[in-house]
Amino acid sequence: MSVVIPAYNEEKAIGEDIDSIKRAMDGSGYDYEILVIDDGSSDRTADIAREKGARVVRHSENKGSGASRKTGMKEAKGNLIVMTDADGSYPNHEIPNLLGFIPEYDQVIGARKEEKGTYKFFRILAKLLIRKIAEFLSGKEIPDLNSGLRVFKKEIMLDYFYLIPDGFSCVSSMTLIFLTNGYRVKFVPIDYNKRIGESKFHPVKDTYQYLLTVIRIITYFNPLKVFITLALFLFSLGIIKSIYDVFSQGTLQESDIILILSAIVIGSIGMLADLIVTHGRRK
Repeated sequence: MSVVIPAYNEEKAIGEDIDSIKRAMDGSGYDYEILVIDDGSSDRTADIAREKGARVVRHSENKGSGASRKTGMKEAKGNLIVMTDADGSYPNHEIPNLLGFIPEYDQVIGARKEEKGTYKFFRILAKLLIRKIAEFLSGKEIPDLNSGLRVFKKEIMLDYFYLIPDGFSCVSSMTLIFLTNGYRVKFVPIDYNKRIGESKFHPVKDTYQYLLTVIRIITYFNPLKVFITLALFLFSLGIIKSIYDVFSQGTLQESDIILILSAIVIGSIGMLADLIVTHGRRK
């Protein structure tokens, strides 16, 4: 079993995080390694990790949180991978508890009870909106879409490796990939601490990427849900506008026809895409 920790300039927290993992795992009965992916840090992150006994793989330049997690998956020796952050925010003593749900579940995610990151109000609002969109499109309840503390079966995740982005939205992808492909996912409530050090989260850019990731992953595995939702919206809008125009101006407008035809075209694309996806899964 491998504990993978992506880290970028986390010298203030990495040492205690590794210590807390050791305390939790040494008495758990699991054989484990601690693998730190140093994402081009300019501080002593890598040195401290080595001093604490972790195996360190270093990126020559900063590539992003997702790129670090992907490197960790490729470099990990264990068949099970635990992922946690290097900023002191996650309760690493919960790792043995999460592992206890394996192999019954294919991925176990620590669902945070409270948001304590930077830009707290913005994070809560944005994550709630994106999580609700993800729940609607996936048809699954998702208590925490992008938690950084999780356990999963390596062989399954590697099958979808090409879909995981290099940025912060990588963990959202990991959640949705399993949920939309019928794998068993367990959410376990956990506490969440204020991070140590400076956050690398960009409120606008990263939130935008989270939203795109949700739509992209759902479209890839369940395109009909995305296309039909959009088609029904445009069709309803076209019908309502047509009725209004007929009563107010006595005739249909070009925009009415465009809306209804657009809905039909988008719905047809969705059905074709769903057919392709379904056929691909049978191979």
